[in-house]
Amino acid sequence: MSEEIELKFIVHPDRVATLPDWLTDWRSDYSHAERHGSQSLTNIYYETADNLLRRHGIGLRIRGANQRYEMTVKTAGRVVGGLHQHPEYNVELPRDELDLARFPSDIWPPDVDPAALQQALQPLFCTDFVRETWLVTYRQSVIEIAFDRGEVRAGQHSEPICELEMELKLGQADDLLALAAEMAEEDGLRQGSLSKAARGYHLARQTMPRQPYPLDILLVEPKASIDQGIATALESALRYWQYHEELWARGDESARQRLPQASAFMRELLVLIGGVVPRKVTTLFRAALTDLENRLAQPGGADQICYRAGYLQSKLMLASWVIGTGWRDHLEGKARLRLQGSFKRFADIMLGRNLAELKSVFGRRLSADEYLQQQPRLQRAVNAFLILSGAYQDEARPWVAHWQALWQAVAGPQAASPDELEERRKQALAQAPFWPNSGAGH
Repeated sequence: MSEEIELKFIVHPDRVATLPDWLTDWRSDYSHAERHGSQSLTNIYYETADNLLRRHGIGLRIRGANQRYEMTVKTAGRVVGGLHQHPEYNVELPRDELDLARFPSDIWPPDVDPAALQQALQPLFCTDFVRETWLVTYRQSVIEIAFDRGEVRAGQHSEPICELEMELKLGQADDLLALAAEMAEEDGLRQGSLSKAARGYHLARQTMPRQPYPLDILLVEPKASIDQGIATALESALRYWQYHEELWARGDESARQRLPQASAFMRELLVLIGGVVPRKVTTLFRAALTDLENRLAQPGGADQICYRAGYLQSKLMLASWVIGTGWRDHLEGKARLRLQGSFKRFADIMLGRNLAELKSVFGRRLSADEYLQQQPRLQRAVNAFLILSGAYQDEARPWVAHWQALWQAVAGPQAASPDELEERRKQALAQAPFWPNSGAGH
């Protein structure tokens, strides 16, 4: 078993013709690249009629190249800040026929019999593409770069494949990110979140179109440290950003409006942790957020904005905070120690502070102009509650919903009446806090 760690980028059509030669000629002070040529790859993915593998986060394929075959299982993994991490099992086959007995038996869910599973599996979709590869020695790591061009097909449906993958073969994820940042100095690449398998499943099942979704309460492990809570919050925000960027790039203009929401969520996180992580440590992160916000405020579609070098480099900077460890090197000893404190205890304290601020502002009836002036404060408060309330999600969800309703009444496209605003204000303030030590006898 190995763990596949890779970054995926969609290549703009205008960059396709020049990219191979550019990769071959590309040089860096820290690297050496060796071109390995190209090969045609055919991949057939298998599934049961009831989507058993998909429901367990498993992908199964047979790959054929030059009359040689390999069977691969990828088990449930994570996409963190655009970095794809998947446990992977590979075995060679004498022919293009499934033979699940060649895999370790413990990779399957406990209630799945491999022999019965093999009988139930059928081809679902396939990917055919030409892959060109380069092996790069960068700093202390070895990274494979693959440029894939072809298509994914399911029945009568298909969509093109034109992507660049950077896979860490040996070394550190920090080096993978650093190499990606150097290679993103020219336009034409966009971070990709959907694997070929995910795209194939969507084509095969012809499910409902992917839809935008709202930010939700952040769920953090019960005994998580502040450090772990920060990572979980950033991971959630970047996943939200990447999902809606993908929708936008595929033609859903409404999804564009979700990206500033992810940015506001991350900015509020930086405010909340300001007493633990000094502002000077977050300088580069905040600069990257500002750059992205400015780019999103400019006219143009996803095709003009998301493939720009600066846009991609700023996104990679955000991702490095989740994947890398470099920012912690700038913390002093006491600050590093505070990061190991309880995130739940930290959240309880910050929930109380945020509610106190809201009461100081919204403790009386406000005019329409005053509500508009306080709209940013309301958005910040809602994001703070989403970040901090995960330990109490059942109690927190309706509580936070009242503050969200007030914010939406103020920020919505249609102006709410003074009476409606007053009713929502009273409903939000009338709620008893759901967290302990709130000063409300809860």
